[in-house]
Amino acid sequence: MPATLDSAERRKVLKEVFGFDDFRPGQEAAVEALLAGRGVLSVMPTGSGKSLCFQIPALMLGGLTLVVSPLVALMRDQIAALRLSGVAADTINSAHGRAENVATWRRVAAGETRLLYLAPERLMTERMLAALRQLPVRLIAVDEAHCISQWGPAFRPEYEDLAQLRDVFPGVPIAALTATADAVTRRDILDKLFDGRAESIVLGFDRPNIRLAVEEKRDWKNQLLGFLERHAEESGIVYCLSRKKCDQTAAYLTGHGFKALPYHAGMDKDAREANQNVFMTEPGVVIVATIAFGMGIDKPDVRFVFHAGLPGSAEAYYQEIGRAGRDGAPAKAHMLYGLEDIRMRRVFIEQEQASDDRKRREHKRLDALIGYCESPECRRRALLAYFGEDTETCGNCDICLDPPEVADGTREGQQVLSTVQRTGQRFGGAHIVDVLRGANTEKVAKAGHDRLPTFGLGAKSRKEDWHALIRQLVAAGFLRLDIQGYGGLGLTEKGAGLLRGEQGFSYRKPAARRTRESLRRSKTAAMDPSAELSAAQEALLGSLKELRLRLAKERGVPAYVVFSDRTLIDMARRRPRTPDDFAEVHGVGAAKLRDFATPFLSAIEGAASARPEEP
Repeated sequence: MPATLDSAERRKVLKEVFGFDDFRPGQEAAVEALLAGRGVLSVMPTGSGKSLCFQIPALMLGGLTLVVSPLVALMRDQIAALRLSGVAADTINSAHGRAENVATWRRVAAGETRLLYLAPERLMTERMLAALRQLPVRLIAVDEAHCISQWGPAFRPEYEDLAQLRDVFPGVPIAALTATADAVTRRDILDKLFDGRAESIVLGFDRPNIRLAVEEKRDWKNQLLGFLERHAEESGIVYCLSRKKCDQTAAYLTGHGFKALPYHAGMDKDAREANQNVFMTEPGVVIVATIAFGMGIDKPDVRFVFHAGLPGSAEAYYQEIGRAGRDGAPAKAHMLYGLEDIRMRRVFIEQEQASDDRKRREHKRLDALIGYCESPECRRRALLAYFGEDTETCGNCDICLDPPEVADGTREGQQVLSTVQRTGQRFGGAHIVDVLRGANTEKVAKAGHDRLPTFGLGAKSRKEDWHALIRQLVAAGFLRLDIQGYGGLGLTEKGAGLLRGEQGFSYRKPAARRTRESLRRSKTAAMDPSAELSAAQEALLGSLKELRLRLAKERGVPAYVVFSDRTLIDMARRRPRTPDDFAEVHGVGAAKLRDFATPFLSAIEGAASARPEEP
């Protein structure tokens, strides 16, 4: 067996360079396949260590590894982390000046660079490909590989040219990596990059440390404020549907004492990057973003992701909540949504310059997400079922923690459908609820709807109950939304069947509203890797985080690139006294031992001196 295939050699690199004692699930299988010259499609959850799947083979194979990455921010952070681990990594990109790019190329051509990060547009030029063909390219890694598929959640046309790589570099193994790919997307990636011939390593999609919750959108600003008050001084992401809403929300949160910054494609590039850098390096920052803020965000201590509106699909939602809790500690994914969100998403799909087939698929994907939002059972089960996984109830979502009441809504559903039909199938949910509850509004009176047989039939039920029922009638396909107009409701064929009594309908009653104070007092029931630290260890951890932040700012890198929270927690528990002790800490490889042992050991010694009574 060649030395490069030897398990002991792989583990030696893992420990000496990256400071890890063992591979995570899926990593070693991918490493072994690439070292043997086979292509690999690796679908692994966010935060599970996909990068090591190609970084270790890159170090063992020698020569040059090309890494295709969609964003400069993603390249920059990975390169910073590799360099701190003693690995020669470089990038040539548009954010660098010509002189810097020329100097980088000289290092690459001289064989000094082991991993070269490139955007697909830069790589797939005739000039670049011709130059790279003269070099010993041993491996190609395509990060965020779902971008190559038109069925993926973030299709990028420039990725399609990567299909030529297997012909340009025959015999060079290719690794395709992503956290977000359903079965259709995986088949498309395999066909385009590998001509169908590659090993697929698909791990579970579950992120059990993330608590899932969906809430009916009412007064969204107050709902957001109430949520953030329960997460004061924590880092998090708030996703909005539009650039304007991002700016307004960031200003609103700033006015209420939060350190909130906007991020969207309409901002000046320097301002956008500056806001991202603050978020990545400083604690307790809330970034308010469109989906432009997604790929490339490798901050491990994001404690929450809050969606102020409905994402575009189950894949997009999964990818966006995957930014939270990458350190394994408890995190929350909280979404607000209502009928208007559904209409807007339908409009976005119809306005796409896409084929009818793609639009039909996108509507189906949105249907799956709406079904998730209205699920009467465990949310995690509903989400994972979309990706083909079956799992037990999770105990860490709003449905499991506060089970809703499921009721027979056949009669109420028929009342709604009858009202929709009698009002001409052109009014939205709010008007239908007003008619059912007997509200004497000017709009109801002007239309003569106070004379309908259904006027006032539902006066004893809350508005919230009727709105929840209508949303679920839409989600279940009994009602359709007029996406070209103003969100008017109309009966579907299935709805007409319910109205005729040919089938029944069950619905999930909305939970009673909890006050902001009761929510503030609620506890998070999830595993926290720092939960068992003593008071002295907690104090030491705080000092180590301050030191990490200072060292990161000196180097111009995010704090987690120096050391992850998991490493600092292990350090606080072990309290190493010597370099040999320090080398045993999780995530301390040879280069970080050399560069960081002295300041961190000094900090630990200083903490011990300040607390001589502590063992």
